[in-house]
Amino acid sequence: MKQKRFFKATRHHSGAGDYIFDFFNYTFMVFLCIVMLYPFLNQLAVSLNSASDSLKGGIFLWPRQFTWANYQHVFGEANILNSFLIAVLRTVIGTLTSVLGTAMVAYTISRKDFVLQKFVTISFVLTMYFSGGLIPNYLLIKELNLLDSFWVYIVPGIIGVFNLIVIRSFIEGIPESLFESARIDGAGDFTIFLKIVLPLSMPVLATVSLFVAVYQWNSWFDVFLYNSSSPQLSTLQYELMRILQNSNASLSGKTAVDAFSNANASANQVSPTSIRATMTIVASLPIIMVYPFLQKYFVKGLTLGGVKG
Repeated sequence: MKQKRFFKATRHHSGAGDYIFDFFNYTFMVFLCIVMLYPFLNQLAVSLNSASDSLKGGIFLWPRQFTWANYQHVFGEANILNSFLIAVLRTVIGTLTSVLGTAMVAYTISRKDFVLQKFVTISFVLTMYFSGGLIPNYLLIKELNLLDSFWVYIVPGIIGVFNLIVIRSFIEGIPESLFESARIDGAGDFTIFLKIVLPLSMPVLATVSLFVAVYQWNSWFDVFLYNSSSPQLSTLQYELMRILQNSNASLSGKTAVDAFSNANASANQVSPTSIRATMTIVASLPIIMVYPFLQKYFVKGLTLGGVKG
């Protein structure tokens, strides 16, 4: 009887402890979600609020004077739609070529029977620590005839060394017996890569794809360096940066008092603050929409450094 009472008391205390843990756990998670979502929701509210009214402050989660003027100003630029198309093409083509190219090299250097495995691996890793610098890179791009070309966004980033190491580590965790069985059946390296390595590596490939896509989507400095004289090759991020600079320049001589005095001057008035918030939403929304489709692979890919079976 005493034993039964002891076990009942233990279960009772264990249940109370679980409730307390769950309460604090859920409270912390809700607080964490609020902390993470608030900046984005605040920028959304500012982007949908009148620019002159936003200068007064006090905009939190809901616009005080709702307007589409900020988005009309951004999308009213002559080259914005073309730059959006170039950014999408760059992101899609750049991600596909980079992930496929990096995965092929990763499979090659993961094979123990590859004679130059150590030499090639060290050669790639060295590029992570040593670089020729900005001017040598520019001269290299010029000699490759990639200036004023769309392919300057694609070719230099085909092989990402960090992604290469990540994918190679994942491939090394695939059982060697699968490769041996495929070779017994007469499969070559390309067949093994396409029919065994790629399907089994979907988690890490999806993770790397998200990394590369975010990089390609957000890049603008290479546009400034290599394609600034070709507006038809401009990307969305570069155009948004240019719009923000023009907005800052147009208001550089104005004070806060001038801005408040012109608060009712025009419904289409914009400010650097409103343009910056609008840019944040426009630039972030496409990646946010893509992420849910890759989430399950992304979570699996992040665990690649764990214990391998």
